[in-house]
Amino acid sequence: MDTIQVLDKTFKVSISEAQILKEVRRVAQEIKQDLDGKEPLFLPVLNGSFIFAADLLREVDIPCEVSFIKLTSYQGTHSTGEIREVIGLAKDITNRHVVIVEDIIDSGLTMAHMIETLKAHNPASIKVCTLLMKPNALKVEVPVDYCCMKIPNDFILGYGLDYDGFGRNTRDIYTVVG
Repeated sequence: MDTIQVLDKTFKVSISEAQILKEVRRVAQEIKQDLDGKEPLFLPVLNGSFIFAADLLREVDIPCEVSFIKLTSYQGTHSTGEIREVIGLAKDITNRHVVIVEDIIDSGLTMAHMIETLKAHNPASIKVCTLLMKPNALKVEVPVDYCCMKIPNDFILGYGLDYDGFGRNTRDIYTVVG
């Protein structure tokens, strides 16, 4: 489907599932090369990264662990600028190689907050892996070690990303058009 209706907005396909999966495989290979033998702990950020994390981790075939955290700063189509921790860190990360798995980095504020919070737990390293990044929306610089795709500063949904909780279950990524 080229366009879909989600709540009161219309969206058109901007990134196909095939293109997404190609980039996920590429990034998975980079992670395998960098972290082979280190038994990393992957920390997907819920809810948006759950589909990306599942596809990524099926491609990263090295010994690893997964735990989830949940932060939120969005309401509707805009960031509130206020970061709330909904589900906190459930694993001891002392001396662990941690890979944060995020769906999208736009302002960078949430990721910067998360990195600072994790550093207090003395990990061996922290790497950031994101499906999407909006370079023109960054308000703070954050280190991104693995990025599948850079995109314009448009509102998108699909492949785990949502609009007020809806639209996460599409295979493609869509951009709002009206």
